[in-house]
Amino acid sequence: MVEDGREVPIGVDARIPSIARMYDYYLGGKDNFAADRAAADTLLAAAPEIATIARENRAFLGRAVRYLAGEAGIRQFLDIGTGLPTRNNVHHVAQEQAPDSRVVYVDNDAVVLAHARALLAKDPRTVVVHADLLGAQPVTDLPEVRAHLDFDRPIALLLVAILHFVSDDDRPFEVVARLRDALPPGSHIAVSHVVYEHNPAAIEQAEEVYRGFLHRSGHARRTREDVLGFFDGCELVDPGLTYVTQWRPDRPTRPGPERVWIVGGVARTP
Repeated sequence: MVEDGREVPIGVDARIPSIARMYDYYLGGKDNFAADRAAADTLLAAAPEIATIARENRAFLGRAVRYLAGEAGIRQFLDIGTGLPTRNNVHHVAQEQAPDSRVVYVDNDAVVLAHARALLAKDPRTVVVHADLLGAQPVTDLPEVRAHLDFDRPIALLLVAILHFVSDDDRPFEVVARLRDALPPGSHIAVSHVVYEHNPAAIEQAEEVYRGFLHRSGHARRTREDVLGFFDGCELVDPGLTYVTQWRPDRPTRPGPERVWIVGGVARTP
């Protein structure tokens, strides 16, 4: 099948929007289809700041990985809901700090998997796994993950801009707790999550758009205090759970919460 003049990977219905491809569109990428752009444009019409949120969230991911591979000394990364490859991927940032860093990317989008596997074909330290955060088997138990990461050494679990797509009906706090409890001592967890306080109308509209193709009931309208629950039992590193623009910023001026209503944090596990 051909869409937008490009071959569509087997198993992909280009008529159905994808979270990963919509995110790619927000970031100015080209790996998206008409249905993705239409859904994304609906959200951008309601909240133009979504594009800024996507960029600032990506920048937070880079800074978090730089901290984890540098100051925290982590050499293994499990990135769930990785999205489409773009600049400054987790393995790029981690391996700049420590060339021996190993990365497992996890996603359930066939387009993501095809692109990631092509990009990483010659990197034995990095693998891509097809799985869903909400799958019957926890991601940390998957044989492909266990084969690549050493669960006797610390691991950084990355859940960046994915949990706000998981409704309360799917028990996201229990899902994260199971993943966290499977990590070795000395591990870390990084989370970013859109919060409800600053633009509830836009978040409600976003839920309607995403619900149309995610086929999940319930809502994920969480406040900063709610998001803190994903770090239960962990010790947040400085500066704690903040708006992503305020988490160890690498430049003095970044947009405020009124334009970037997504929080992020990194914590040490028990």
